[in-house]
Amino acid sequence: MTLGEYNAFCESLAHTTHVVQWGGSHVWKVGGKVFAIGGDNGPEGFRVSFKVSPLAFDILKEQPGCQGAPHLASRGMKWIQRFSDEAVDDAALKDYLSESYRLVSLGLTKKLQKELGLNQPD
Repeated sequence: MTLGEYNAFCESLAHTTHVVQWGGSHVWKVGGKVFAIGGDNGPEGFRVSFKVSPLAFDILKEQPGCQGAPHLASRGMKWIQRFSDEAVDDAALKDYLSESYRLVSLGLTKKLQKELGLNQPD
């Protein structure tokens, strides 16, 4: 996945906002809360960090091309950084980004979720 493909995918999710911060990282938010952080680290290539469930964290952190996200996992947060597609290909990455978006949106206030039309019963 390229930085452009990452940005286009995150932009396709409802009610997202984008900002470039933290030394050039492309940060995507839902309801003001971060769900994905991506950037092109020069010769190291594209890297993206995203929130995961505790079980997914335990599995992914041991997979080639993945690690606990620096500055987040070290603080006890369940965030993974994918730095190559060895174990997580682009299709799977999109699934993880969608799940990160969902997990973060569930942490928004019920009022904000309702205002944004997120996580509402059918």
